[in-house]
Amino acid sequence: MSRRGLIVTLVFAAVVGLLFGFFPQLDLDIASLFYDPETKNFPLSKSFALRYMRDAAVWIQVLLIAPSVIALLIKLVMPRAKPWMSSRAAIFLIATLALAPGLVVNVLLKNHWDRPRPVAVTEFGGSERFVPWWDPRGQCRKNCSFVSGETSSAFWTLAPAALAPAPWRFLAYTSAIAFGIGMGVVRMAMGGHFFTDIVFAGLFTFIIIVLTHRLIYRSWSPSKPES
Repeated sequence: MSRRGLIVTLVFAAVVGLLFGFFPQLDLDIASLFYDPETKNFPLSKSFALRYMRDAAVWIQVLLIAPSVIALLIKLVMPRAKPWMSSRAAIFLIATLALAPGLVVNVLLKNHWDRPRPVAVTEFGGSERFVPWWDPRGQCRKNCSFVSGETSSAFWTLAPAALAPAPWRFLAYTSAIAFGIGMGVVRMAMGGHFFTDIVFAGLFTFIIIVLTHRLIYRSWSPSKPES
């Protein structure tokens, strides 16, 4: 994972942050594309297909992280057994999942950044005041809108993509990005998140993955056997 990619991501975050900071109405305009003013709801919020996609996404993430957990457990129980995955690869995947969707998104942000979801704001039939992405002084009190947890989990698939063999890495990255964007669109369509909730979920997750990758793979001496 290159430094150039991290720099591009930070620049993109700055541009989006400033644009939607100065023009917060853009978030409402994008959310309105999925809102039906006649029925005063987000029609796709009750879509069986989208709910199925959300459930399927969870199982995809479980299948991707399970080998890492099993590999470490086997290493602890049978340290002489030949592993199918290196210890640092397993630690990298588990650490990024725990840090990005886990700690940063669901613990630190969603429960302390009181931005209401689209379905909750007055512009879309709710009772709470809309606030821009940078303002944590909303009326939501728990499991709030900024940022999207499910989108962060979907973009976490960039972590296993980073470990893919070189010939397959571009396809793996492309698939992970498409998965993250797709889950973000699903959450916006259901009225669960604003556009900036999706963008920053992906950006924060990517930054954590890049920094963790550099920490683990550069500090772990290749001349020593992994333990």
